[in-house]
Amino acid sequence: MPEILAYTDGACSGNPGPGGWGVVLVARDGGRILRTRELTGGEAQTTNNRMELMAAIAALEALERPSTLTLVTDSAYLRDGVTRWIHGWKRNGWTTAARKPVKNDDLWRRLDLAAAPHRVTWDWVKGHAGHPENERADRLARDGMAPFKPKAPASDPPEA
Repeated sequence: MPEILAYTDGACSGNPGPGGWGVVLVARDGGRILRTRELTGGEAQTTNNRMELMAAIAALEALERPSTLTLVTDSAYLRDGVTRWIHGWKRNGWTTAARKPVKNDDLWRRLDLAAAPHRVTWDWVKGHAGHPENERADRLARDGMAPFKPKAPASDPPEA
């Protein structure tokens, strides 16, 4: 059975502002790469945390059958949310320990559903530290954001 790795990242220009997410999915057998697939998307008005969540959701929803995988993120918010906080949120009816609504609960719920059929190991890497697949996911996230960023006005041609 191949090993599946999902490298995810989110980006935002302003927070909130235009945002994007990127995913690099890699299927390996031993050290040999069998297949690589890249995904990207974005939104006009969002936050960095929402884009981090969307990257993980997109990676999990792209899998065609229940799988065992390692999802690699540079987001402590995503890692801690899915490995530590989500259990209490679900138990408390999607409220925090302080009885306040969970921020981004729509995406946390979607992530919980997307992860359910899979055996996921959540791994964290330091962002912008030269990890090749994390850097590629970051570039894909920025590409996903690009269509939503305001275009600079065209300058007038110089007068003759």
